[in-house]
Amino acid sequence: MLSRMKTMEREQARLMRRIDGCSVKEIARQLGVSRPTASLWVRDIPLTPDQQAELERRNPIYNRQLNGAAANATKGRERRCAYQEAGRRLAQRAGALYVAGCMLYWAEGAKARHQLRLANSDPALIAFFVQFLREHFAVRNCDLRIKCHLFADHVQRQEEVEEFWLGSLGLSRSNLQKSYVNVYSRASKKKRSNKLPYGTCYVIVNDTKILHEIYGSIQALAGFDRPEWLG
Repeated sequence: MLSRMKTMEREQARLMRRIDGCSVKEIARQLGVSRPTASLWVRDIPLTPDQQAELERRNPIYNRQLNGAAANATKGRERRCAYQEAGRRLAQRAGALYVAGCMLYWAEGAKARHQLRLANSDPALIAFFVQFLREHFAVRNCDLRIKCHLFADHVQRQEEVEEFWLGSLGLSRSNLQKSYVNVYSRASKKKRSNKLPYGTCYVIVNDTKILHEIYGSIQALAGFDRPEWLG
């Protein structure tokens, strides 16, 4: 008799899981069995995407996490908006170096949300941009990272190339991230050789405030709005 009741409970549990998408906790409570038992009975029954979504909607822990994530996202966007507004004000009293630095980032910089990143093969251009960051945003050497993008003909002199960029910017090897080597095909080898004697250098600063102040200044100086830069 007891075995028959367990069999009926098991079948009921499986129906609740398959048809109603009930959670293991709900099944255990309604049938008066332990959670491990309920889990064992239904573990081979997958939930549909709709059933999974409904369970998450009813889960207070998940909802608190979701609401918390949404609140954090809203606060982050508000901070970025405030930084861009500050950048617009900076643009009103901008000198030549500031304007040039912002326009350079508009042309060559990565349009990310939190990381400022600019790449070029011209040492003078890279040095100018780093000067802009140092003078207008008080960026310290310890806040700067560089990454060299090399080609196959640079491999034998990789350290020389890295030291060239570090020396050009007054930085040490502690500022250097691992270089990337682009190995091109045999057919293009002769065409590529020595075209960029020092490859390409990326300047990287992980600072949301500076990045969005530059975004705000670019929009003010050029007379347009780019809402997608807020992220």
